[in-house]
Amino acid sequence: MAQVSSEAGAGGRAAILSSLEREIRKLTAQSVLFSTAISGRLGINSSDLECLDIVNLGGAATAGQLAAATGLSTGAITGVIDRLVKAGYVRRRRDAKDRRRVIIEPLAGVERKIAPMFASLSHAMAKLWSTYSDNDLALITEWVAESYPVMVEETAKLREAPRRAGRRS
Repeated sequence: MAQVSSEAGAGGRAAILSSLEREIRKLTAQSVLFSTAISGRLGINSSDLECLDIVNLGGAATAGQLAAATGLSTGAITGVIDRLVKAGYVRRRRDAKDRRRVIIEPLAGVERKIAPMFASLSHAMAKLWSTYSDNDLALITEWVAESYPVMVEETAKLREAPRRAGRRS
């Protein structure tokens, strides 16, 4: 566990914030690696798993919504959806109001199918969380919830920014 003093001692707030940023970067990098390992076990790629997570957590979505959420092209999203359908995780359903629109929805039992892959992590996190008070957990939950829209906005900014010269498009 990272040792960070809650008091503004040597280095003060700047040191605490620097440590927090470093620890978040380590956690997010490991989350990407964990997601890649899970997707490999499921026989899909990591982009497919992230799209499946979006559909599982947010409910049914159109291909356009998935493209907007992920920054993938509509062509790439079509490939993702094809692979998720073939793997038995989602289905396509025509929108009753607009037959041109296709809605992607998770198949029943998908969570039960995937949950065993996360069982060990869930157990380890529950053990870690048991060391925190309810107030601590409420604060952590609030921080994560407030951080999510910041990440969405910053991701959108990054996608919209001009690419640097010499970089692939």
